[in-house]
Amino acid sequence: MEDLRQLLRELDVFEGELPGFDPSGAPETPTELFTEWLLAAVRAGVREPHAMTLSTAGADGNPTARTLILKGLGPEGWQFASDGGSVKGRDLAERPYAALTFYWSRLARQVRVRGEVVPADPAESAADFLARGAGARAEALLGRQSQPLSDLGERDTAVRESLARVEARPDLVAPGRTLHSVRPESVEFWQGDKARRHTRLAYLRSGEGWKRQLLWP
Repeated sequence: MEDLRQLLRELDVFEGELPGFDPSGAPETPTELFTEWLLAAVRAGVREPHAMTLSTAGADGNPTARTLILKGLGPEGWQFASDGGSVKGRDLAERPYAALTFYWSRLARQVRVRGEVVPADPAESAADFLARGAGARAEALLGRQSQPLSDLGERDTAVRESLARVEARPDLVAPGRTLHSVRPESVEFWQGDKARRHTRLAYLRSGEGWKRQLLWP
Protein backbone atom coordinates (compact mmCIF):
# COMPACT_ATOMS: atom_id res chain seq x y z
CA MET A 1 0.00 0.00 0.00
CA GLU A 2 2.88 2.38 0.74
CA ASP A 3 4.30 1.71 -2.75
CA LEU A 4 0.95 2.61 -4.24
CA ARG A 5 0.79 5.79 -2.16
CA GLN A 6 4.23 6.80 -3.43
CA LEU A 7 3.28 6.00 -7.01
CA LEU A 8 0.19 8.18 -6.74
CA ARG A 9 2.26 11.07 -5.41
CA GLU A 10 4.71 10.80 -8.30
CA LEU A 11 2.11 10.80 -11.08
CA ASP A 12 2.14 13.98 -13.15
CA VAL A 13 -0.88 16.26 -13.32
CA PHE A 14 -1.64 19.20 -15.61
CA GLU A 15 0.79 18.11 -18.33
CA GLY A 16 1.26 20.19 -21.47
CA GLU A 17 0.09 23.69 -22.28
CA LEU A 18 -3.12 24.64 -20.51
CA PRO A 19 -5.68 27.16 -21.78
CA GLY A 20 -6.37 30.34 -19.91
CA PHE A 21 -9.76 31.33 -18.54
CA ASP A 22 -10.80 34.89 -17.78
CA PRO A 23 -14.13 34.70 -15.92
CA SER A 24 -14.75 38.42 -16.43
CA GLY A 25 -15.39 37.65 -20.09
CA ALA A 26 -17.67 34.67 -19.46
CA PRO A 27 -21.06 34.69 -21.21
CA GLU A 28 -24.32 35.38 -19.45
CA THR A 29 -25.51 31.74 -19.31
CA PRO A 30 -23.78 28.50 -18.36
CA THR A 31 -25.00 26.73 -21.50
CA GLU A 32 -23.06 29.20 -23.66
CA LEU A 33 -19.84 28.70 -21.69
CA PHE A 34 -20.32 24.92 -21.58
CA THR A 35 -20.71 24.83 -25.35
CA GLU A 36 -17.50 26.84 -25.75
CA TRP A 37 -15.59 24.49 -23.46
CA LEU A 38 -17.01 21.34 -25.06
CA LEU A 39 -16.03 22.53 -28.54
CA ALA A 40 -12.56 23.41 -27.25
CA ALA A 41 -12.24 19.86 -25.89
CA VAL A 42 -13.24 18.48 -29.29
CA ARG A 43 -10.65 20.67 -31.06
CA ALA A 44 -7.99 19.62 -28.55
CA GLY A 45 -8.58 15.95 -29.38
CA VAL A 46 -9.95 14.96 -25.97
CA ARG A 47 -11.24 11.41 -26.20
CA GLU A 48 -15.00 11.09 -25.68
CA PRO A 49 -15.44 14.73 -24.61
CA HIS A 50 -19.18 14.10 -24.28
CA ALA A 51 -18.67 11.50 -21.54
CA MET A 52 -19.95 12.56 -18.12
CA THR A 53 -20.40 11.14 -14.64
CA LEU A 54 -24.04 11.01 -13.55
CA SER A 55 -24.56 10.86 -9.78
CA THR A 56 -27.94 9.97 -8.28
CA ALA A 57 -29.33 8.96 -4.90
CA GLY A 58 -32.44 7.02 -3.99
CA ALA A 59 -34.79 7.40 -1.06
CA ASP A 60 -32.12 6.05 1.32
CA GLY A 61 -29.74 8.85 0.34
CA ASN A 62 -26.92 6.53 -0.74
CA PRO A 63 -25.22 7.96 -3.84
CA THR A 64 -24.41 6.03 -7.00
CA ALA A 65 -22.30 7.27 -9.91
CA ARG A 66 -21.69 6.02 -13.43
CA THR A 67 -20.33 7.38 -16.72
CA LEU A 68 -22.79 8.14 -19.53
CA ILE A 69 -22.79 9.99 -22.83
CA LEU A 70 -24.34 13.45 -23.08
CA LYS A 71 -27.27 13.25 -25.48
CA GLY A 72 -27.77 16.95 -26.02
CA LEU A 73 -28.17 20.35 -24.44
CA GLY A 74 -31.73 21.57 -24.85
CA PRO A 75 -34.02 24.19 -23.35
CA GLU A 76 -34.54 22.00 -20.26
CA GLY A 77 -30.82 21.39 -19.74
CA TRP A 78 -28.26 18.60 -20.09
CA GLN A 79 -29.79 15.43 -21.57
CA PHE A 80 -29.15 11.73 -20.94
CA ALA A 81 -31.13 8.52 -21.44
CA SER A 82 -32.00 5.83 -18.91
CA ASP A 83 -34.04 2.68 -18.55
CA GLY A 84 -36.74 2.89 -15.89
CA GLY A 85 -35.70 -0.45 -14.39
CA SER A 86 -32.03 0.48 -13.98
CA VAL A 87 -30.51 1.68 -10.71
CA LYS A 88 -30.41 5.25 -11.97
CA GLY A 89 -33.99 4.94 -13.24
CA ARG A 90 -35.18 3.78 -9.83
CA ASP A 91 -33.14 6.47 -8.08
CA LEU A 92 -34.68 9.17 -10.24
CA ALA A 93 -38.18 7.85 -9.61
CA GLU A 94 -37.57 8.17 -5.85
CA ARG A 95 -35.58 11.37 -5.94
CA PRO A 96 -35.57 13.28 -9.27
CA TYR A 97 -32.35 15.19 -8.73
CA ALA A 98 -28.87 14.52 -10.08
CA ALA A 99 -25.36 15.87 -10.54
CA LEU A 100 -23.25 15.71 -13.68
CA THR A 101 -19.46 15.97 -13.84
CA PHE A 102 -17.40 16.53 -16.98
CA TYR A 103 -13.59 16.37 -16.82
CA TRP A 104 -11.33 17.12 -19.77
CA SER A 105 -7.86 16.23 -18.45
CA ARG A 106 -5.94 17.51 -21.47
CA LEU A 107 -7.29 21.00 -20.75
CA ALA A 108 -7.46 20.64 -16.94
CA ARG A 109 -11.09 21.67 -17.08
CA GLN A 110 -14.06 20.43 -15.11
CA VAL A 111 -17.76 21.30 -15.23
CA ARG A 112 -20.25 20.35 -12.51
CA VAL A 113 -24.01 20.56 -13.03
CA ARG A 114 -26.65 20.07 -10.31
CA GLY A 115 -30.41 20.22 -10.52
CA GLU A 116 -33.82 18.65 -10.92
CA VAL A 117 -34.24 15.88 -13.48
CA VAL A 118 -37.25 16.12 -15.79
CA PRO A 119 -38.34 13.43 -18.29
CA ALA A 120 -38.97 14.16 -21.95
CA ASP A 121 -42.30 13.24 -23.52
CA PRO A 122 -42.61 9.68 -24.92
CA ALA A 123 -42.28 10.81 -28.54
CA GLU A 124 -38.98 12.60 -27.91
CA SER A 125 -37.68 9.66 -25.87
CA ALA A 126 -38.63 7.23 -28.66
CA ALA A 127 -36.92 9.39 -31.29
CA ASP A 128 -33.75 9.48 -29.20
CA PHE A 129 -33.83 5.70 -28.80
CA LEU A 130 -34.32 5.06 -32.52
CA ALA A 131 -31.38 7.34 -33.33
CA ARG A 132 -29.04 4.93 -31.51
CA GLY A 133 -27.03 2.25 -33.28
CA ALA A 134 -28.57 -1.21 -33.80
CA GLY A 135 -26.29 -2.83 -31.21
CA ALA A 136 -27.16 -0.30 -28.53
CA ARG A 137 -30.88 -0.72 -29.21
CA ALA A 138 -30.57 -4.51 -29.11
CA GLU A 139 -28.92 -4.39 -25.70
CA ALA A 140 -31.46 -1.94 -24.32
CA LEU A 141 -34.40 -4.03 -25.54
CA LEU A 142 -33.26 -6.86 -23.29
CA GLY A 143 -34.32 -4.81 -20.25
CA ARG A 144 -31.89 -6.62 -17.95
CA GLN A 145 -29.51 -3.84 -16.93
CA SER A 146 -27.78 -4.50 -13.58
CA GLN A 147 -29.46 -7.90 -13.15
CA PRO A 148 -27.25 -10.92 -12.24
CA LEU A 149 -25.62 -12.70 -15.23
CA SER A 150 -24.63 -16.37 -15.10
CA ASP A 151 -21.95 -16.19 -17.81
CA LEU A 152 -20.88 -14.13 -20.82
CA GLY A 153 -22.20 -16.72 -23.24
CA GLU A 154 -25.72 -16.09 -21.96
CA ARG A 155 -25.22 -12.38 -22.63
CA ASP A 156 -23.92 -12.94 -26.15
CA THR A 157 -26.79 -15.25 -27.08
CA ALA A 158 -29.41 -12.84 -25.74
CA VAL A 159 -27.88 -9.85 -27.54
CA ARG A 160 -27.63 -11.81 -30.79
CA GLU A 161 -31.31 -12.75 -30.60
CA SER A 162 -32.27 -9.20 -29.70
CA LEU A 163 -30.26 -7.83 -32.62
CA ALA A 164 -32.21 -10.12 -34.95
CA ARG A 165 -35.42 -8.57 -33.57
CA VAL A 166 -34.08 -5.08 -34.25
CA GLU A 167 -33.16 -5.99 -37.81
CA ALA A 168 -36.63 -7.44 -38.39
CA ARG A 169 -38.41 -4.58 -36.56
CA PRO A 170 -36.24 -1.43 -36.77
CA ASP A 171 -39.06 0.62 -35.20
CA LEU A 172 -38.96 -1.25 -31.88
CA VAL A 173 -38.57 1.01 -28.83
CA ALA A 174 -37.52 -0.30 -25.42
CA PRO A 175 -40.35 0.12 -22.87
CA GLY A 176 -39.39 2.47 -20.09
CA ARG A 177 -36.49 4.00 -22.02
CA THR A 178 -36.64 7.71 -21.25
CA LEU A 179 -34.70 10.78 -22.25
CA HIS A 180 -34.06 12.96 -19.19
CA SER A 181 -32.83 16.51 -18.74
CA VAL A 182 -30.97 17.92 -15.76
CA ARG A 183 -32.55 21.34 -15.26
CA PRO A 184 -29.62 23.18 -13.69
CA GLU A 185 -29.81 25.01 -10.40
CA SER A 186 -26.05 25.54 -10.36
CA VAL A 187 -23.25 25.03 -12.89
CA GLU A 188 -19.60 25.35 -11.89
CA PHE A 189 -16.65 25.77 -14.25
CA TRP A 190 -13.16 24.87 -12.98
CA GLN A 191 -9.93 25.68 -14.78
CA GLY A 192 -6.85 23.99 -13.39
CA ASP A 193 -3.50 25.77 -13.07
CA LYS A 194 -0.01 24.29 -12.76
CA ALA A 195 0.74 26.61 -9.83
CA ARG A 196 -2.53 25.52 -8.18
CA ARG A 197 -4.11 28.94 -8.69
CA HIS A 198 -7.24 27.28 -10.02
CA THR A 199 -10.12 29.41 -11.28
CA ARG A 200 -13.68 28.52 -10.29
CA LEU A 201 -16.75 30.26 -11.63
CA ALA A 202 -20.24 29.25 -10.49
CA TYR A 203 -23.51 30.10 -12.19
CA LEU A 204 -26.35 30.12 -9.66
CA ARG A 205 -29.94 30.26 -10.85
CA SER A 206 -31.65 33.48 -9.79
CA GLY A 207 -35.28 33.75 -10.85
CA GLU A 208 -35.31 33.42 -14.63
CA GLY A 209 -31.64 34.37 -14.95
CA TRP A 210 -28.21 33.57 -13.56
CA LYS A 211 -25.91 35.03 -10.93
CA ARG A 212 -22.18 34.51 -11.48
CA GLN A 213 -19.94 33.93 -8.47
CA LEU A 214 -16.18 33.33 -8.20
CA LEU A 215 -15.16 30.61 -5.72
CA TRP A 216 -11.94 29.96 -3.86
CA PRO A 217 -9.96 26.99 -5.21
